[in-house]
Amino acid sequence: MDNTKLKNVIKKYQQHLVVDHGIGRNTVDGYARSLSIALRRMRKFAPKPAEIKQHILWMHTRNYSYSHIVNTSIAIEHYAKQRGITVRIGRPRKPRRVIKDILTESEVSRIIQSARNLREKAIACLLAYSGMRNREVCNLMVRELDLGSNRIIVLSGKNMKDRIINISSDCTKVLIEYLKSYPRNENEFLFTTLKKRNQLTPGDLRKILRTVAARQLGTRRVYPHLLRHSLATNLLNRGASLITIKDQLGHAFYESSLVYVNSTAFRNRSEYEFYKPAYM
Repeated sequence: MDNTKLKNVIKKYQQHLVVDHGIGRNTVDGYARSLSIALRRMRKFAPKPAEIKQHILWMHTRNYSYSHIVNTSIAIEHYAKQRGITVRIGRPRKPRRVIKDILTESEVSRIIQSARNLREKAIACLLAYSGMRNREVCNLMVRELDLGSNRIIVLSGKNMKDRIINISSDCTKVLIEYLKSYPRNENEFLFTTLKKRNQLTPGDLRKILRTVAARQLGTRRVYPHLLRHSLATNLLNRGASLITIKDQLGHAFYESSLVYVNSTAFRNRSEYEFYKPAYM
């Protein structure tokens, strides 16, 4: 498959999603990745409806995740519509999620302590204490920090929603020290590449965190979203309400926050021990 032609097809597709559907940047990028993978697998720039459905069936038989199948289906439907073709793909039932392999407070602390410079420490602290999404951290600008109030303004997050989130005073201190060592003006990105000071990509952030975490946790898989899950779970274990977790993480629906209740046996057991009847 011609890579140059594929890039042009994806670029026009992204423009179509933004202009004709008003879809946000993060969602557009996700659909573009899913479409690119699907077209490469089908080895066609203009697959027919039957070929599209055969590809989705293949994904089911290979036990791809619910989110991957749904995102690919939506991406292909938009692409077909762009080409003047109507394709409707059924959605699988959404499984009840259980968040696994959450990092304990001790493990998160070890990751932060393994940072070898203030840049690494600031990135690890911000991910750990804020629960921000990978791309939200990459897009964060200095002017969006309210360090006097231990808060951060997240602009144009998922679904183009803005929100104000909290960070700890310890995290604020690290960020202040970081800005002293890596000075930048309020209109610059908080984190950039070291040589050319370009905006970090989500891949850059994953690599930095993986490198820092490996010093303490070895081969265990650690990525930015895992710190987001871990913050929610550890807040819940300490007694935080679902409202607090929902607002901090920027969930659109309470159902998204409830997944942490379903995944936290410790909290359930702790509450049972506190509230159990005194029969004996």
